[in-house]
Amino acid sequence: MTAIFESILPVFLLVLLGVWLRRSRLVDQGLWVGLEQFGYYFLFPALLFSTLAKADFTGMEADATAVAAIGSVTLMSIALLLTWPLLRGNGISGATFTSIFQTATRWNAFIALAVAEKLYGAIGLSLTALVMTLIIIPINFYNVAVLVWFGGGGRGVGFFFLKIVTNPLIIASALGILFNLTGIELYEPVMTAIDMLATASLSLGLVLVGAGLRIADALKPTGAAMLAVALKLIVMPIFMVSASALLGISGDALLVIALGAAVPTAMNGYLLAKQMGGDSELYAAVATVQTAVSFFTIPLVLSVTGYVAAG
Repeated sequence: MTAIFESILPVFLLVLLGVWLRRSRLVDQGLWVGLEQFGYYFLFPALLFSTLAKADFTGMEADATAVAAIGSVTLMSIALLLTWPLLRGNGISGATFTSIFQTATRWNAFIALAVAEKLYGAIGLSLTALVMTLIIIPINFYNVAVLVWFGGGGRGVGFFFLKIVTNPLIIASALGILFNLTGIELYEPVMTAIDMLATASLSLGLVLVGAGLRIADALKPTGAAMLAVALKLIVMPIFMVSASALLGISGDALLVIALGAAVPTAMNGYLLAKQMGGDSELYAAVATVQTAVSFFTIPLVLSVTGYVAAG
């Protein structure tokens, strides 16, 4: 566990750097919104496209990985929906439920990819990108559907599908796999430029994760916030690791899947909550607590999974 802890420490140091920079006077506060948009629409898609277009998926048990990843996310989503009557009976509003749902199912790919590269190298990076590609569409589908149904934004079906088909992460992932499977190659200088963007994406992305955290909101977390923390950092890894092990996935592949399940929620869900009538304040608080707690739970999840992977 110590080796894993030390391996992910640089990742969280960059997150802490983002926390400090956002609250210092060294950087113009107006810069952060533009950087977040740049990261979401360009840097992160460049990383996904570059990684997936050049990845060698031979021996990665892609079929079993797809079933495990999508199946786990689906089962988790169904389980959460089944808890709605109980949560409603305990005073949880529809808007609050959407943020519990989002923060329990979304995962921060910036952290997952950075830790995977640090621990497992290029193979870990490729497999993490593959897992993300497999679940990004169902995760967005389920979350947007829950926001449409339970949120107070009054959005229609057209908005729902527009959010899916225009998602830059989905587009970049689909193009990367298309280029990989067809053998299409981009003009080399263009690919080099995309690779340069991809190289910058992880470090800047981690700083942006820290900059987006809301420390004050997390000092006195509510019961709903702690429920979302437990669901994401404990229940989701159990779901995904158990399903993957039952399907025969083992070794580094199982560890990478566990890592994807164990990271905190993604910050882009906060913007979606604001747009579609969710509880954005709760989302911000949960994301902050999850990020802090995951610094300790990720090594624990990976250590336990390591024993499972070793048989």
